[in-house]
Amino acid sequence: MNTTQMDPRIRPFRIAVPEAVVDDLRRRLASARLPEPLPEDSWDDGIPSSVLRELVRGWTAHDWRATEQRLNALPQIVTEIDGQTVHAVYVRSAHPGATPLLLLHGWPGSFLEFEDLIGPLTDPTSHGGDAADAFDVIIPSHPGFGFSTPLSSGPWPVERVASLHLELMSRLGYDRFAVQGGDYGAAVAPAIGRMAPERVIGVHANGSLGTFAGEVDEETAASLTPLERDRLRRIAEFMQREFGYISIQSTRPGLIGAMTADSPLGQIAWIYDKLQAWTHPAEADALRILGERFVFDNASLYWLTGCAGSAASVVYAQPPQWGVRKEKSGVPSAVIAFAHDVGLRVVEEQENDVVRWTDVEGRGGHFAALEEPELLVADVREFFRALDGPR
Repeated sequence: MNTTQMDPRIRPFRIAVPEAVVDDLRRRLASARLPEPLPEDSWDDGIPSSVLRELVRGWTAHDWRATEQRLNALPQIVTEIDGQTVHAVYVRSAHPGATPLLLLHGWPGSFLEFEDLIGPLTDPTSHGGDAADAFDVIIPSHPGFGFSTPLSSGPWPVERVASLHLELMSRLGYDRFAVQGGDYGAAVAPAIGRMAPERVIGVHANGSLGTFAGEVDEETAASLTPLERDRLRRIAEFMQREFGYISIQSTRPGLIGAMTADSPLGQIAWIYDKLQAWTHPAEADALRILGERFVFDNASLYWLTGCAGSAASVVYAQPPQWGVRKEKSGVPSAVIAFAHDVGLRVVEEQENDVVRWTDVEGRGGHFAALEEPELLVADVREFFRALDGPR
């Protein structure tokens, strides 16, 4: 509920990338030096050269100025919290009593993940919902991402990021609010609930609530459903075949920053590898599933703000907390798990007050807001509708 005036430290923000910077990107793409393909030229070795060539062609034709104009039609704000520049999209609903909803993105995404959810969430009556389902939408860029750059200091454990977003909501005048997140956002969301349980109406996540179930004991394993056993199998497969990007980003984020700051080819190859791996179905082209608009807008955002290294640092290169059990916050929590996701309810319930769990079989990947926006919005509406929030 918005009970106070907006803090004067919050300022309106408009995107205005200098023309010379946009021209430089076009020149680099036009003269990009593509690697010779490896013998197999398959996804097992990284992004195939044939796919990379098509991405460069598509990105070269991308119109950043049109993107900038479209995004500047959205109300955006910027403020400084804990010494860090913080950017957010902030859209108020026209419906009175709308519930404030903090939407938290992941990696290698950005605030752009939620662009198409703004209309259905803020204006439900025009998108198959009821006025009682209306939300004020706040979509911040995490520290080190996009326009929340450069990083002013470190380190940035999840708790510090959660504290920053909590302060943002205070400056916007919200005493109580709801939180939704995916990927890294799904780790920050419950941390906000633990930090201020009296202020958080509920926590909704897609995929999981930030708990990665590497192993479970024999008793837990025996209690799993066939769907959950398959998720456990895929987790083990991931740890064996896909963990390399985590190792690099958690130990050498500056190396990622150096490679991507000078090469848009390296930038899009690095993040598209994960876009492809984490969409559903795996054999389909991620460019088709996620849409060219998002893929090239997102790649441009990373390139134009030079944020690949700082994003890697914030999400991955932080003090480890392996084996540290988190206390439950008492905040009602919900998960919607799509076909690609690997969250296990029995594991999530050890640290979170899970009151709703929705498994979606055969549909949807890691990027729920882009892949299955209707199902995600419906689940968010149903969850928060049942809770006692500021209507």
